[in-house]
Amino acid sequence: MNRRMLLVTAGWLGAAVLAVLVGLAAVSVIGNGLTTPETRPLSAAEVADELARQVAVSPSASQGSGSRPAATPSVSAAPPTQTFPTRAGTVVGRCVGTRPEVVSMSPRQGYELHEQDRGLQDDDAEGEFRAQGGGGKDRVKFEIVCRAGIPALLADD
Repeated sequence: MNRRMLLVTAGWLGAAVLAVLVGLAAVSVIGNGLTTPETRPLSAAEVADELARQVAVSPSASQGSGSRPAATPSVSAAPPTQTFPTRAGTVVGRCVGTRPEVVSMSPRQGYELHEQDRGLQDDDAEGEFRAQGGGGKDRVKFEIVCRAGIPALLADD
């Protein structure tokens, strides 16, 4: 082998080793962030506690503290939602003033969302879940209504 070929081979080998080391270091740095206990999912109670703490802090108090940016919107700005479980699925509704609104509809396994009127343009906020493959015989119709600004579910099981 001549000297030039030996130099090219050594350069290639050095570049390959360097690339592997950089890749391993990157995976190690990323992996440390993924496996630390700080990234575990929060329980429902922990989420509720965190939301309660954020609501309790007034926007003027958080401006100088540095814990949250001053531009963070208030949690209480959106109308409160209410979750309504039915035998065919779950409906989440809210009242925007006196107008009912369906926020989301999630059918249970074996059911599908057949009709939906989220109530955005008019006063009706309703929908229907139907059993899959049941010929439309097994169905649950629902309507969200507002009673003193609080959403309520009227279901026709």
